[in-house]
Amino acid sequence: MASSRLATKHKTYFFSDAHLGLGSKDEERKKEQRVVAFLSQVQQDARRLFIVGDLFDFWFEYSSVVPKGYFRLFTKLAELTENGVEVSFLAGNHDFWLKGYFRDELGVRIFREPVDCMIDNKRFLIHHGDGLLQNDTGYRILKTILRNKVNMFLFSLIHPDIAGAVARWSSRKSRRHTSKRPLEEGDMIRFAEQKVKEGFDYVIMGHNHMPQFRKLDNGVYVNLGDWITENTYAVFDGKSLELKRWNRR
Repeated sequence: MASSRLATKHKTYFFSDAHLGLGSKDEERKKEQRVVAFLSQVQQDARRLFIVGDLFDFWFEYSSVVPKGYFRLFTKLAELTENGVEVSFLAGNHDFWLKGYFRDELGVRIFREPVDCMIDNKRFLIHHGDGLLQNDTGYRILKTILRNKVNMFLFSLIHPDIAGAVARWSSRKSRRHTSKRPLEEGDMIRFAEQKVKEGFDYVIMGHNHMPQFRKLDNGVYVNLGDWITENTYAVFDGKSLELKRWNRR
């Protein structure tokens, strides 16, 4: 019986850009409930789950403090890993300040760089998608500054309430740059085309919140969209990859 149940758990799921913490308390509670309900569905047949960045609109871990809330999400992630689902979390541009909490408390694997992996004899590149806009030198400089270990330490000296307020203000300011998304999309597609030429079968990204499934010669590019308005995700069953929209059952 146990081996039979394991055999049914063969799918790999991908989702990104929930940006938990972005909206009002009521909006975020409903969004968290959607994500948790989706993960409960995933748990039925998943062997792997990739969270492809920006699960949170802001995340920063202190040595003994993590942001308030998300208890239901954390409980579900722990349940997934305890039941044999391999959960991986790629840092996005809003939640890259990850340390050991997800690994040590929830059993989640953390990746700070894109993932190159084989799944059922297919080669996947899994990349949040930020930093690919060719002319966005300013962002690449800012990314280097923010991910510098010295700057991360200095930020950790700020009281969590103040740090959270600063981060939320910064996040709201960044919304002004959503007009860049069509430009990002073009550069992301060109990046995916190059990776397919290099031998990848699937290139999966998020970041620009624009769900897309595009065949590229001998490969496929998928943008996962978001969980703010789209509720989209991808699933690989060992033979083919699909982009789907989740609806509560």
